[in-house]
Amino acid sequence: MEKPPLPNDDDTVVTPDSQLCSLAGEGSQEGVVEPPARDGWDSKVEYFLAQVGFSVGLGNVWRFPYLCHQNGGGAFLLLYVLLMILVGIPLFFLELAAGQSIRQGSIGVWKHISPKLAGIGYSSCVVCFFVALYYNVIIGWSLFYLGNSFQYPLPWEGCPEHGNTTVEECTASSPTTYFWFRKALNITDSIEETGEFNPVITCCLLAAWTIVCMGMFKGIKSSGKVMYFSSIFPYVVLLCFLIRGLMLDGAAEGIKYMFYPKLEIWGEVQVWRQAATNNCHRDALTVSTINFLTSVLASLVVFAVLGFRAREVAMRCVTRNLEKLSEQFSVGPLDRDLLPGFNISDPSLVPLEAYRDWFTAHGAKVPGNLTDCSLEEEMNKGVEGTGLAFIAFTEAMTLFPGSPFWSALFFLMLLNLGLSTMFGTLEGILTPLTDNFKVLKRHKTKLTVFSCIVGFLIGMLFTQRCGNYFVMMFDDYSATLPLIIVVVFECFSVSWVYGADRFLDDIEKMLHWRPPVIYKYLWKYVCLLAMLGLLGASLLRMCFKRPTYTAWNRQTASEVTLDYPDWALAVLAVLIIFATLPVPMGYIHSTLRSRTRHNFLGSGTDTGAVYTKCSTVECDTPVADLLDEHLERNGIPNDSPSPLAEENLRLLPLREGVEDIEDSTDL
Repeated sequence: MEKPPLPNDDDTVVTPDSQLCSLAGEGSQEGVVEPPARDGWDSKVEYFLAQVGFSVGLGNVWRFPYLCHQNGGGAFLLLYVLLMILVGIPLFFLELAAGQSIRQGSIGVWKHISPKLAGIGYSSCVVCFFVALYYNVIIGWSLFYLGNSFQYPLPWEGCPEHGNTTVEECTASSPTTYFWFRKALNITDSIEETGEFNPVITCCLLAAWTIVCMGMFKGIKSSGKVMYFSSIFPYVVLLCFLIRGLMLDGAAEGIKYMFYPKLEIWGEVQVWRQAATNNCHRDALTVSTINFLTSVLASLVVFAVLGFRAREVAMRCVTRNLEKLSEQFSVGPLDRDLLPGFNISDPSLVPLEAYRDWFTAHGAKVPGNLTDCSLEEEMNKGVEGTGLAFIAFTEAMTLFPGSPFWSALFFLMLLNLGLSTMFGTLEGILTPLTDNFKVLKRHKTKLTVFSCIVGFLIGMLFTQRCGNYFVMMFDDYSATLPLIIVVVFECFSVSWVYGADRFLDDIEKMLHWRPPVIYKYLWKYVCLLAMLGLLGASLLRMCFKRPTYTAWNRQTASEVTLDYPDWALAVLAVLIIFATLPVPMGYIHSTLRSRTRHNFLGSGTDTGAVYTKCSTVECDTPVADLLDEHLERNGIPNDSPSPLAEENLRLLPLREGVEDIEDSTDL
């Protein structure tokens, strides 16, 4: 049976039926068994919008601006674009092509190439689960802010007061920063203060998992039409924020900071690792480009607001210092040559640049511990950690007329982005499992509910008062490092085990045109060596430099860098090992099965029929599965491993001719 072709622009996108190939020489005519077809997208537009929706998410609004700020602004952008072109797009194309040609989930794809590689798919599922755990916490935060947006004025517009005194922690930072760390998270001073839960955030996390669970019941058929809204709505909101942000005083300095490349930061391994782990041929190019442009759009908004915040803080610094200077001149004789050339009686009218020029020339000569007021220094401080987008965007919304409306709109957008990505992430876990385990397929609804319950229970780790630090741990290490390892195995398996030339041949059959040969060399050398180098450098960095995290200090109302305690490093190591362990376990399991089955078969079992039939028809069923049927009919235990497992190395339906099967044994 021939697979339906992939859609062109005018075709309806339908995922084809699974197909089984009958065995020759069995004495009976076996028909083709076709399970019910999977749900599919109704049009190419819905499919493409779904790709955008799954690829563009909270990370573009939350993580990318934070990483861009943390890693040198323009230097990070240049590095990101470089890695996207040389590594990201080729690997994305590889995964799309493999998935569309085999028409299975992550486990089935690699099992189809070779059962020894099935562990790659399981590792992918584990990494997806890790991401889903902390990703839904961010959705919970969005729900919390959305609920607080229906107030006027917004609760983060000003500092709270106790009696007639403004809360000092808020005064020393800012109202939005104080609301994030104290009201939303009620955060501890370190990751070691565990055990105390934040009840409000716990309820928000429960609501987030409930929404995800309910949304997963219907599948893509119900969500297809929603994609028209959910994929376009975020861009409308971001453009509104960008226009308003560019009108703020100091926005130009923020944008300049974003694009100015500090190339010296390229020497740090962390920058390369974070730039490389953020994201059929046309889709790979287009979705990757849209993903990047979305990140840049969100970053423009964030940095415009950061520039405004930095100027506001710097001008408050100027005001404090000029008040001190005015007192010095009023209470004691000072050298009149030290008097600034501007009017110090009204500090609000003094330009920042004028004060800095005077301070550079005379500041050290004046008593009273005057300080410099550097806009760039304030930009360098910015806002560290996961709260950057929350703090920056919430501050921007306080400047809008009708701020509650814009706040609700923004956090509704975040909720929309987060849920679209969560649906794709969970589907990437559940679909491969139900494809490979019939009992799970029969109870997919129960599996979905069970997965969401487990996700919530484990996710309570992040709803502790110190939970934000665990979010940072998962985001920085337990998701990214295993992801690099999985990508290394994927790239090696396709380009070297299966063969890059053979893979390009299969893509040519599928797409009816041959991709440029440059992909062969990118997959075999550039992508693989880049990922291996990145992985090695990251592991060495962790060995020689103790991992750190950014914590909020209540006393100083500022963020400080702390070392992870030993127990946290042990947890981190366990998570990384747990995520990558399926790869070697899958290889060992398949090898042992192969040897055991070889002993059962001996030399008396006729396996030629399996080879002959699958070499003369287009067969989607793995050879090992066909052999299982063969063994059952001949009274041989069906659980005994097959020596033919390693022979199943075809991505597309097998070509005609026995020589093709024989060639595959060379691998």
